[in-house]
Amino acid sequence: MMQSLLTAIVTLMLLLSPASAQGLSALARMDPAASVISDDGRGISLRFSLSQPVPWRVRVMASPPRVVLDTREVDWSQIATIPRLTDRVSDLRAGVFRPGWSRLVLELTGPFTVSKAAMNTADGLAEIVVRLDPAEPEAFALQAERPEPADWALPKPADVPKAVVPGQGPVVVVLDPGHGGIDPGAESDGVQEAALTLTFARELKDALQRDGDFLVVMTRDDDVFVPLEARISVARAAGANVLISLHADALAEGEANGATLYTLSDEATDLAAKALAERHDRADLLAGVDLTQQDDLIATVLMDMARAKTAPKVDRLAQSLKAAIKAEGLRMHRHPIQSGGFSVLKSPDIPSILIELGFLSSASDRTRLSDPKWRARMITALRTGLMAWVAEEAVLARREKR
Repeated sequence: MMQSLLTAIVTLMLLLSPASAQGLSALARMDPAASVISDDGRGISLRFSLSQPVPWRVRVMASPPRVVLDTREVDWSQIATIPRLTDRVSDLRAGVFRPGWSRLVLELTGPFTVSKAAMNTADGLAEIVVRLDPAEPEAFALQAERPEPADWALPKPADVPKAVVPGQGPVVVVLDPGHGGIDPGAESDGVQEAALTLTFARELKDALQRDGDFLVVMTRDDDVFVPLEARISVARAAGANVLISLHADALAEGEANGATLYTLSDEATDLAAKALAERHDRADLLAGVDLTQQDDLIATVLMDMARAKTAPKVDRLAQSLKAAIKAEGLRMHRHPIQSGGFSVLKSPDIPSILIELGFLSSASDRTRLSDPKWRARMITALRTGLMAWVAEEAVLARREKR
Protein backbone atom coordinates (compact mmCIF):
# COMPACT_ATOMS: atom_id res chain seq x y z
CA MET A 1 0.00 0.00 0.00
CA MET A 2 2.72 2.46 1.01
CA GLN A 3 4.78 1.66 -2.10
CA SER A 4 1.74 2.13 -4.36
CA LEU A 5 1.03 5.51 -2.77
CA LEU A 6 4.64 6.57 -3.24
CA THR A 7 4.51 5.54 -6.90
CA ALA A 8 1.34 7.55 -7.45
CA ILE A 9 2.86 10.65 -5.89
CA VAL A 10 6.05 10.28 -7.94
CA THR A 11 3.95 10.07 -11.12
CA LEU A 12 1.99 13.17 -10.11
CA MET A 13 5.08 15.18 -9.20
CA LEU A 14 6.80 14.34 -12.48
CA LEU A 15 4.06 16.32 -14.19
CA LEU A 16 4.90 19.43 -12.19
CA SER A 17 7.47 22.03 -13.09
CA PRO A 18 10.71 21.60 -11.14
CA ALA A 19 11.16 25.37 -10.95
CA SER A 20 10.15 25.51 -7.29
CA ALA A 21 13.03 23.21 -6.44
CA GLN A 22 15.55 25.72 -7.74
CA GLY A 23 17.49 28.07 -5.52
CA LEU A 24 17.74 25.72 -2.57
CA SER A 25 20.80 26.20 -0.42
CA ALA A 26 22.45 23.86 2.08
CA LEU A 27 24.79 26.60 3.31
CA ALA A 28 24.90 27.84 6.86
CA ARG A 29 24.16 31.55 6.80
CA MET A 30 25.73 34.31 8.82
CA ASP A 31 23.36 36.72 10.56
CA PRO A 32 25.04 40.14 10.23
CA ALA A 33 22.67 41.75 12.73
CA ALA A 34 23.83 39.38 15.46
CA SER A 35 27.53 39.44 14.52
CA VAL A 36 30.20 41.96 15.46
CA ILE A 37 33.93 42.68 15.48
CA SER A 38 34.68 44.76 18.58
CA ASP A 39 37.66 46.20 20.43
CA ASP A 40 37.87 46.83 24.18
CA GLY A 41 41.25 48.53 24.01
CA ARG A 42 43.05 45.43 25.19
CA GLY A 43 42.13 42.98 22.46
CA ILE A 44 39.74 42.20 19.62
CA SER A 45 36.58 40.11 19.97
CA LEU A 46 34.95 38.34 17.02
CA ARG A 47 31.36 37.08 17.20
CA PHE A 48 29.81 35.44 14.16
CA SER A 49 26.21 34.22 14.42
CA LEU A 50 25.35 31.27 12.14
CA SER A 51 22.09 29.59 11.18
CA GLN A 52 23.45 26.18 12.20
CA PRO A 53 26.58 24.61 13.74
CA VAL A 54 29.37 23.71 11.32
CA PRO A 55 32.85 22.19 11.57
CA TRP A 56 35.37 25.00 11.94
CA ARG A 57 38.90 25.98 12.91
CA VAL A 58 40.76 29.23 13.50
CA ARG A 59 44.46 30.08 13.26
CA VAL A 60 46.80 33.01 12.69
CA MET A 61 49.12 33.49 9.75
CA ALA A 62 51.99 35.87 9.04
CA SER A 63 53.11 38.18 6.19
CA PRO A 64 50.85 40.05 6.73
CA PRO A 65 49.49 39.25 10.22
CA ARG A 66 46.01 37.83 9.81
CA VAL A 67 43.40 35.57 11.38
CA VAL A 68 41.97 32.81 9.23
CA LEU A 69 38.64 31.14 10.02
CA ASP A 70 37.84 28.02 7.98
CA THR A 71 34.29 26.66 8.09
CA ARG A 72 32.20 24.03 6.37
CA GLU A 73 29.98 25.75 3.79
CA VAL A 74 29.13 29.10 5.36
CA ASP A 75 27.68 31.94 3.29
CA TRP A 76 29.87 34.92 4.26
CA SER A 77 28.49 37.15 1.48
CA GLN A 78 27.26 39.78 3.97
CA ILE A 79 30.47 39.91 5.98
CA ALA A 80 31.15 43.51 4.90
CA THR A 81 27.88 44.65 6.53
CA ILE A 82 28.61 43.55 10.10
CA PRO A 83 29.73 46.21 12.63
CA ARG A 84 33.52 46.56 12.67
CA LEU A 85 34.23 48.50 15.86
CA THR A 86 38.01 48.53 15.64
CA ASP A 87 40.74 50.06 13.52
CA ARG A 88 43.05 47.10 14.15
CA VAL A 89 41.38 44.97 11.46
CA SER A 90 42.63 46.52 8.23
CA ASP A 91 40.86 44.23 5.76
CA LEU A 92 38.10 41.63 5.75
CA ARG A 93 37.37 39.15 2.97
CA ALA A 94 35.86 35.70 2.43
CA GLY A 95 35.71 33.06 -0.27
CA VAL A 96 35.80 29.36 -1.07
CA PHE A 97 38.86 27.72 0.45
CA ARG A 98 38.34 24.34 -1.20
CA PRO A 99 35.25 22.39 -2.34
CA GLY A 100 32.72 22.41 0.49
CA TRP A 101 34.76 24.77 2.70
CA SER A 102 34.73 28.54 3.19
CA ARG A 103 37.51 30.81 4.44
CA LEU A 104 37.17 34.15 6.23
CA VAL A 105 40.34 36.26 6.47
CA LEU A 106 40.87 39.25 8.76
CA GLU A 107 44.07 41.19 8.14
CA LEU A 108 45.47 42.77 11.31
CA THR A 109 47.58 45.87 11.88
CA GLY A 110 49.98 43.95 14.13
CA PRO A 111 50.69 40.59 15.77
CA PHE A 112 47.81 39.02 17.72
CA THR A 113 47.36 35.50 19.06
CA VAL A 114 44.16 33.54 19.62
CA SER A 115 43.53 33.46 23.38
CA LYS A 116 40.02 32.01 23.17
CA ALA A 117 38.01 30.23 20.48
CA ALA A 118 34.69 28.46 20.92
CA MET A 119 31.45 27.61 19.15
CA ASN A 120 28.35 28.11 21.29
CA THR A 121 25.14 26.41 20.18
CA ALA A 122 21.52 26.73 21.24
CA ASP A 123 18.16 26.09 19.57
CA GLY A 124 19.84 24.84 16.39
CA LEU A 125 21.80 28.09 15.96
CA ALA A 126 25.54 28.63 16.49
CA GLU A 127 27.92 31.43 17.38
CA ILE A 128 31.66 31.37 16.79
CA VAL A 129 33.48 33.43 19.44
CA VAL A 130 37.16 34.29 19.05
CA ARG A 131 39.31 36.49 21.29
CA LEU A 132 42.51 38.02 19.92
CA ASP A 133 45.09 39.56 22.24
CA PRO A 134 48.18 41.59 21.27
CA ALA A 135 51.30 39.44 21.24
CA GLU A 136 55.03 39.78 21.12
CA PRO A 137 56.45 38.96 17.67
CA GLU A 138 58.01 35.74 18.97
CA ALA A 139 54.72 34.41 20.41
CA PHE A 140 52.87 35.36 17.26
CA ALA A 141 55.46 33.62 15.09
CA LEU A 142 55.10 30.41 17.11
CA GLN A 143 51.34 30.32 16.55
CA ALA A 144 51.63 31.29 12.89
CA GLU A 145 54.23 28.61 12.19
CA ARG A 146 52.21 25.73 13.59
CA PRO A 147 51.82 23.07 10.88
CA GLU A 148 48.50 22.09 9.42
CA PRO A 149 46.77 19.43 11.56
CA ALA A 150 47.40 15.98 10.15
CA ASP A 151 43.69 15.32 9.68
CA TRP A 152 42.94 18.66 8.01
CA ALA A 153 44.46 17.85 4.63
CA LEU A 154 42.28 14.81 4.06
CA PRO A 155 39.50 14.64 6.64
CA LYS A 156 38.13 11.12 6.52
CA PRO A 157 34.82 9.72 7.72
CA ALA A 158 34.52 6.60 9.77
CA ASP A 159 34.27 3.34 7.84
CA VAL A 160 30.69 2.62 6.82
CA PRO A 161 29.76 -0.85 8.13
CA LYS A 162 28.27 -3.61 6.04
CA ALA A 163 24.52 -3.39 5.75
CA VAL A 164 22.35 -5.58 7.93
CA VAL A 165 18.71 -6.52 7.44
CA PRO A 166 16.50 -4.41 9.74
CA GLY A 167 14.19 -6.46 11.94
CA GLN A 168 16.47 -9.49 12.06
CA GLY A 169 18.49 -9.94 15.22
CA PRO A 170 19.12 -7.29 17.89
CA VAL A 171 18.02 -3.67 17.75
CA VAL A 172 20.55 -1.67 15.69
CA VAL A 173 21.62 1.50 17.50
CA VAL A 174 23.92 4.00 15.78
CA LEU A 175 25.82 6.18 18.25
CA ASP A 176 27.12 9.46 16.90
CA PRO A 177 29.78 11.10 19.10
CA GLY A 178 29.58 14.75 18.09
CA HIS A 179 32.44 16.60 16.38
CA GLY A 180 35.95 15.10 16.08
CA GLY A 181 39.25 15.72 14.32
CA ILE A 182 39.44 19.25 12.93
CA ASP A 183 36.10 20.00 14.61
CA PRO A 184 36.73 19.86 18.39
CA GLY A 185 33.31 21.19 19.35
CA ALA A 186 32.94 23.16 22.56
CA GLU A 187 35.91 23.56 24.88
CA SER A 188 35.96 24.75 28.48
CA ASP A 189 38.52 24.53 31.27
CA GLY A 190 40.59 22.01 29.36
CA VAL A 191 37.62 19.72 28.59
CA GLN A 192 36.90 19.16 24.89
CA GLU A 193 33.46 18.12 23.64
CA ALA A 194 34.75 15.83 20.88
CA ALA A 195 36.89 13.80 23.32
CA LEU A 196 34.22 13.67 25.99
CA THR A 197 31.45 12.44 23.68
CA LEU A 198 33.74 9.78 22.21
CA THR A 199 34.56 8.44 25.68
CA PHE A 200 30.88 8.37 26.61
CA ALA A 201 29.87 6.70 23.33
CA ARG A 202 32.44 3.93 23.78
CA GLU A 203 31.20 3.24 27.31
CA LEU A 204 27.56 3.33 26.20
CA LYS A 205 28.31 0.95 23.34
CA ASP A 206 29.86 -1.60 25.73
CA ALA A 207 26.85 -1.39 28.05
CA LEU A 208 24.26 -1.74 25.28
CA GLN A 209 25.94 -4.75 23.68
CA ARG A 210 26.68 -6.56 26.94
CA ASP A 211 23.51 -8.68 26.96
CA GLY A 212 23.01 -9.02 23.21
CA ASP A 213 19.82 -6.92 23.07
CA PHE A 214 21.47 -4.25 20.93
CA LEU A 215 23.92 -4.11 18.05
CA VAL A 216 25.81 -0.80 18.22
CA VAL A 217 27.54 0.97 15.34
CA MET A 218 29.61 4.14 15.87
CA THR A 219 29.81 6.96 13.32
CA ARG A 220 33.38 7.42 14.57
CA ASP A 221 35.52 5.46 17.01
CA ASP A 222 38.53 7.75 16.94
CA ASP A 223 39.36 11.46 16.93
CA VAL A 224 38.52 11.90 13.24
CA PHE A 225 36.36 14.36 11.34
CA VAL A 226 33.13 12.86 10.00
CA PRO A 227 30.96 15.07 7.72
CA LEU A 228 27.34 15.37 8.81
CA GLU A 229 26.17 13.66 5.62
CA ALA A 230 28.44 10.70 6.33
CA ARG A 231 26.92 10.26 9.80
CA ILE A 232 23.51 9.68 8.23
CA SER A 233 25.12 7.43 5.61
CA VAL A 234 26.58 5.27 8.39
CA ALA A 235 23.15 4.94 9.98
CA ARG A 236 21.54 4.05 6.64
CA ALA A 237 24.19 1.43 5.79
CA ALA A 238 23.90 -0.12 9.24
CA GLY A 239 20.14 -0.55 8.92
CA ALA A 240 19.71 1.59 12.04
CA ASN A 241 16.57 1.28 14.13
CA VAL A 242 17.58 4.42 16.01
CA LEU A 243 20.29 7.11 15.77
CA ILE A 244 21.54 8.80 18.96
CA SER A 245 23.82 11.83 18.58
CA LEU A 246 25.82 12.74 21.69
CA HIS A 247 26.92 16.28 22.53
CA ALA A 248 28.02 18.51 25.44
CA ASP A 249 27.87 22.12 24.32
CA ALA A 250 28.73 25.43 25.95
CA LEU A 251 26.63 28.56 26.19
CA ALA A 252 28.17 32.01 25.95
CA GLU A 253 25.42 33.67 27.96
CA GLY A 254 22.87 32.58 30.52
CA GLU A 255 22.73 29.66 32.89
CA ALA A 256 22.17 26.12 31.68
CA ASN A 257 22.96 22.73 33.10
CA GLY A 258 21.64 19.21 33.06
CA ALA A 259 20.89 16.76 30.28
CA THR A 260 18.65 17.84 27.40
CA LEU A 261 16.93 15.77 24.70
CA TYR A 262 16.52 17.31 21.25
CA THR A 263 14.20 16.21 18.47
CA LEU A 264 13.83 17.73 14.99
CA SER A 265 11.55 20.77 15.18
CA ASP A 266 8.47 21.10 12.98
CA GLU A 267 9.83 24.40 11.69
CA ALA A 268 13.02 22.68 10.55
CA THR A 269 11.26 19.81 8.77
CA ASP A 270 10.71 21.47 5.38
CA LEU A 271 14.19 22.96 5.30
CA ALA A 272 15.61 19.61 6.38
CA ALA A 273 13.99 17.82 3.49
CA LYS A 274 15.17 20.45 1.01
CA ALA A 275 18.75 20.39 2.29
CA LEU A 276 18.92 16.61 2.22
CA ALA A 277 17.42 16.41 -1.25
CA GLU A 278 19.89 18.97 -2.55
CA ARG A 279 23.19 17.70 -1.18
CA HIS A 280 22.79 14.10 -0.07
CA ASP A 281 23.44 10.85 -1.88
CA ARG A 282 19.99 9.84 -3.13
CA ALA A 283 20.55 6.27 -1.96
CA ASP A 284 20.69 7.59 1.61
CA LEU A 285 17.43 9.52 1.61
CA LEU A 286 14.86 6.75 2.09
CA ALA A 287 15.23 3.02 2.62
CA GLY A 288 13.71 0.91 -0.14
CA VAL A 289 12.79 3.83 -2.44
CA ASP A 290 14.87 4.64 -5.53
CA LEU A 291 15.19 8.42 -5.75
CA THR A 292 18.27 8.54 -7.95
CA GLN A 293 16.32 9.87 -10.95
CA GLN A 294 13.93 12.14 -9.05
CA ASP A 295 14.27 15.88 -8.56
CA ASP A 296 14.40 17.73 -5.26
CA LEU A 297 10.67 18.48 -5.15
CA ILE A 298 9.65 14.82 -5.45
CA ALA A 299 12.26 13.73 -2.93
CA THR A 300 11.02 16.37 -0.50
CA VAL A 301 7.41 15.17 -0.68
CA LEU A 302 8.37 11.54 -0.14
CA MET A 303 10.62 12.41 2.78
CA ASP A 304 7.85 14.46 4.40
CA MET A 305 5.61 11.39 4.24
CA ALA A 306 8.24 9.19 5.83
CA ARG A 307 8.95 11.76 8.54
CA ALA A 308 5.24 11.98 9.44
CA LYS A 309 5.38 8.29 10.31
CA THR A 310 8.71 8.53 12.14
CA ALA A 311 7.99 11.65 14.23
CA PRO A 312 5.65 9.94 16.76
CA LYS A 313 8.31 7.28 17.36
CA VAL A 314 10.86 10.00 18.10
CA ASP A 315 8.47 11.72 20.51
CA ARG A 316 7.93 8.44 22.37
CA LEU A 317 11.70 7.85 22.45
CA ALA A 318 12.28 11.29 23.99
CA GLN A 319 9.65 10.68 26.66
CA SER A 320 11.04 7.24 27.46
CA LEU A 321 14.60 8.53 27.85
CA LYS A 322 13.42 11.47 29.95
CA ALA A 323 11.53 9.15 32.33
CA ALA A 324 14.54 6.85 32.70
CA ILE A 325 17.01 9.70 33.34
CA LYS A 326 14.74 11.23 35.98
CA ALA A 327 14.14 7.82 37.58
CA GLU A 328 17.92 7.44 37.93
CA GLY A 329 17.95 10.73 39.84
CA LEU A 330 20.12 12.56 37.30
CA ARG A 331 19.84 16.27 36.71
CA MET A 332 18.07 17.45 33.58
CA HIS A 333 17.67 20.89 32.02
CA ARG A 334 14.60 22.83 33.23
CA HIS A 335 13.21 22.19 29.72
CA PRO A 336 14.35 18.58 29.29
CA ILE A 337 12.85 17.99 25.82
CA GLN A 338 13.44 20.61 23.14
CA SER A 339 13.59 20.73 19.35
CA GLY A 340 15.90 22.24 16.75
CA GLY A 341 17.10 22.00 13.17
CA PHE A 342 20.06 19.72 13.82
CA SER A 343 21.41 18.24 10.60
CA VAL A 344 22.16 14.85 12.09
CA LEU A 345 18.46 14.39 13.01
CA LYS A 346 17.16 14.87 9.48
CA SER A 347 17.04 11.29 8.22
CA PRO A 348 13.30 10.97 7.49
CA ASP A 349 12.74 7.29 8.28
CA ILE A 350 15.29 6.63 11.06
CA PRO A 351 14.13 7.71 14.53
CA SER A 352 16.87 10.13 15.61
CA ILE A 353 17.52 12.08 18.79
CA LEU A 354 20.30 14.37 19.98
CA ILE A 355 21.30 14.18 23.64
CA GLU A 356 23.08 17.08 25.29
CA LEU A 357 24.69 15.20 28.17
CA GLY A 358 25.38 18.51 29.88
CA PHE A 359 26.91 21.91 29.25
CA LEU A 360 30.66 22.43 29.36
CA SER A 361 29.98 26.06 30.30
CA SER A 362 28.60 24.78 33.62
CA ALA A 363 31.24 23.88 36.22
CA SER A 364 28.91 21.34 37.85
CA ASP A 365 28.17 19.69 34.51
CA ARG A 366 31.88 19.51 33.63
CA THR A 367 32.51 17.76 36.95
CA ARG A 368 29.72 15.26 36.30
CA LEU A 369 30.73 14.60 32.71
CA SER A 370 34.29 13.85 33.81
CA ASP A 371 33.14 11.45 36.56
CA PRO A 372 33.08 7.75 35.50
CA LYS A 373 30.48 6.97 38.18
CA TRP A 374 28.11 9.65 36.88
CA ARG A 375 28.61 8.46 33.31
CA ALA A 376 27.79 4.91 34.39
CA ARG A 377 24.52 6.09 35.93
CA MET A 378 23.60 8.04 32.79
CA ILE A 379 24.43 5.02 30.64
CA THR A 380 22.19 2.84 32.81
CA ALA A 381 19.38 5.35 32.37
CA LEU A 382 19.79 5.53 28.59
CA ARG A 383 19.82 1.75 28.29
CA THR A 384 16.69 1.50 30.44
CA GLY A 385 14.95 4.16 28.37
CA LEU A 386 15.88 2.47 25.11
CA MET A 387 14.65 -0.91 26.34
CA ALA A 388 11.31 0.60 27.38
CA TRP A 389 10.96 2.36 24.02
CA VAL A 390 11.74 -0.80 22.04
CA ALA A 391 9.12 -2.72 24.04
CA GLU A 392 6.51 0.00 23.49
CA GLU A 393 7.18 0.15 19.74
CA ALA A 394 6.86 -3.64 19.50
CA VAL A 395 3.43 -3.52 21.16
CA LEU A 396 2.25 -0.73 18.86
CA ALA A 397 3.54 -2.57 15.79
CA ARG A 398 1.59 -5.69 16.73
CA ARG A 399 -1.59 -3.63 17.16
CA GLU A 400 -1.16 -2.09 13.72
CA LYS A 401 -1.02 -5.55 12.12
CA ARG A 402 -4.36 -6.63 13.59
